[in-house]
Amino acid sequence: MFTNIQLDDGVLLQFAEPPVEIQMQHYAFLIDDELFDRAYRRLLDAGIEHWADAHMQRPGETNTEHGGRGVYFKDPSGHAIELITRPYL
Repeated sequence: MFTNIQLDDGVLLQFAEPPVEIQMQHYAFLIDDELFDRAYRRLLDAGIEHWADAHMQRPGETNTEHGGRGVYFKDPSGHAIELITRPYL
């Protein structure tokens, strides 16, 4: 069973619902500030654990590195999802 998220330009993300035997992966999404604000608000409203860093040492924070903002959280299968507003240089 999958949860589907349809994005612009025909992109479809499918998230497998646990239990699934898949090695943890890291997925980063470059998004604009408005979408970041909406997504971050949804994380907070849903009480989803999140971090400012990839090592998950700064819980409940966002980062402002690289001239933008970023946040990490895990999907239901344990994959690391990163939302960033500026690309890494």
